[in-house]
Formats: sequence, C-alpha cells, structure tokens
Amino acid sequence: MRCALFTVTLCIALVNAHLAAWHKGMYCLDGNTGSVDLNANAPTTPLYMLPKSQWWFHHVNGCDNFPPKEGDFLELPAGKEFTVEISANRATTSLSYDGKYMSDWVDGQNYPDNFSMSPGCITTPNMHTQNESMAAGTAFAISYQSDIKQVTPENLVVFSVRYHTPWKRVTSYSVPAALPACPPGGCICAWGWVPNGCGEPNMYHQAFKCKVTGATATAPVAVGKPPVWCEDDRSKCVKGAKQMIYWNQLDGNNIQVSGQDLSGMPKSPAYNNKLGFADGAQNDIFAPPSSGGSGSGSGASNPVPSSTPSSKPPVGTTIVPAPAAPSPSASTPPGSSTGGGSGHCPPKRPKRSTPSQTLSCPALDPHRTLPAANKSSTLKLPRGI
Repeated sequence: MRCALFTVTLCIALVNAHLAAWHKGMYCLDGNTGSVDLNANAPTTPLYMLPKSQWWFHHVNGCDNFPPKEGDFLELPAGKEFTVEISANRATTSLSYDGKYMSDWVDGQNYPDNFSMSPGCITTPNMHTQNESMAAGTAFAISYQSDIKQVTPENLVVFSVRYHTPWKRVTSYSVPAALPACPPGGCICAWGWVPNGCGEPNMYHQAFKCKVTGATATAPVAVGKPPVWCEDDRSKCVKGAKQMIYWNQLDGNNIQVSGQDLSGMPKSPAYNNKLGFADGAQNDIFAPPSSGGSGSGSGASNPVPSSTPSSKPPVGTTIVPAPAAPSPSASTPPGSSTGGGSGHCPPKRPKRSTPSQTLSCPALDPHRTLPAANKSSTLKLPRGI
C-alpha cells in the first residue's frame, strides 16, 4: 500500500519537474540544506532571467556551496565514455532508495520507446520536446581549475555533446582521447542543457568535480570562444574550443539569436549542429603543444608539467628582454646590451690622422607587452522507505 501511495505521489510531484545529470561527483547531490536528502531536486531548478552572480553554477539556491564528498569524482576516461543519470529527482536514480523507484525514463515512469506528443509538447516528464528527434542536446564542459571559484566562461570548455538528449535516464558521453590529465586537486566540470522551445526558454548549468583517467596526451585545452548560430552558413561556425551556452539571462549571456531556423521554428541555441557542436567527443578543442612538450598552453587547461622544464618558449610567445643594467658612468646614457657587458657601447679608438669618430648607441627597443589570453516542485517521499 505504501509503495502504491508513493507511486501516485511521485507521478503528481514530477508533472512539472525539470532535469539534472546525477552522479556521486556532482555538487548538490544531497540537496542544498546541509543534510542528506534522498529526495533532492535542487539542481533541477531551471535558470531564467537571472544575474550571472545567481545563475553561474546554480548559485541561485546555493548548489555551488555543496561539493561532493572528498574523493568522489566524475571520472572521464580518455578516449572512452562515461555515464550519468538524467532525472527529475534523486529519488528516481540509482543514487537513492537503492534504485527502487527508477525506470528507463527520467521520472521513474514507463513510456513507449517512440513516445511523442507532436505537434504538441511532452510535459510529463518535462523534457521540453515533442519527441526524441527534437530533443535539443546536452553537453559536458571542463575547466582545468580545482577551485570552482576560479572557473570562468573562457576556461570552461565543452568537450562532449550528446544529440537528442535529454531523453532516457541513463546517458553516456564520449571523451576526447587527447584530453590531458587534471591537476592533483581535480578539475571542475559542468553539465549544460538549453531546451528547444516547449515552455520557458531557460537553461541549466550544473557543477561536478571531475578528473581525467588514462590520459596520455599533454596538449592543453584552448581558451573557449562563444558559439555562434551557423545553421544557415557553416563558414560562421566557431572552430575549435567553444564555451558553454549562456542565454536568456539578465547578464552574462554569450549568444543572441532572432528570427526563425531552417525548419521555420523560432531560433533557440542548443548543443547541436546549429551552433557548430559535433555529436560526441569534441576533438578540436586543443591548443598547439609547447615546443618542450609541456606548458600551460592557452590557460584553459594546465596539465602537470614534466620533471625537466623546457628551455624553449611556447609557440607564439614573444620573449621580452630584461632591462639592461645601468652604466657605472652617469655621463654615459644606457644602451641596449646585445651580449653582455656593461650595458653601454664602448668607445671606439679613433684612427691615426683622421677625425675622431663617434659611435652612437642604438636606441633601446621598446618592450612589447604580451596580449592578454584571451521551481521545480519538491518531491515529498515518505521517510523510512
């Protein structure tokens, strides 16, 4: 009887629920109250028309203040896949109640594989789509920072995309084979989703502690650039590392769209080919490796350096010479040193029977400055189940 009552309550509670990616390495797994909540759904709250200080990593309800347990990471096997559970509530995942209330779907219920509400929208569960083929796509991004407060839009780069999601609960993402290892404290990852219509045009931005396993490459991840709409002109697609999509917020947006897409629907940015995101591992996100085989690259990733530092500068780096030491003689202006010495030009001995010759010092080259790198409803479950 209790189980039947729970099932009815679950169905009613999840009618308007939204979604999050669940894993032991996520922030806010236990909720945002400081105690373990097996019915947690705080990460599923959609983000819409908020200041960046509130939507960034779900600060609006404090989820960014509740990291995973020490030692719990979302592991990213280089060249392989990792799996998360997309669900409206922790209770309908394997991470709660021993998986008693989970199903193949995101709300613990059962639907036909060809589930569709076309031309309307599926509202139960609230996946913001008409059918699987029209699901907007979701993505994971990585920042080679161990402190979540050091993560920026530029160093949080999309590394994996899964077209036609969210759909089923169990969802896998491919990892680039060349993804380098994280620093000792791990990396910060994020899951993102921008629904394609069917309701409020909100977004999702969820934090994880993560680490790359089996890494063999050292080329760093490049600085991410904002994606642009390129469905109608592939030449406009941003090549290489791209930022996550930040849209329909009070500030911090990195994309604006207007008009209709090629299908005649209002444009909605998403993790798919409309913004130049490939399905699967994003293998074009890496910066050229340094000439010494290590180095911090563009700043998005910072792989652990080799034990013998390279004496050569990274490719494209301008070497700024140190200022020359001042001349001992106050009457002689300093010159540019080209190989040591006192820092000024030595006098040249005049030839016999010819006027003395004056050797002028070349002007110091100006020091060049390096350019800067670039509500959802709360599920009330009976306690003690």
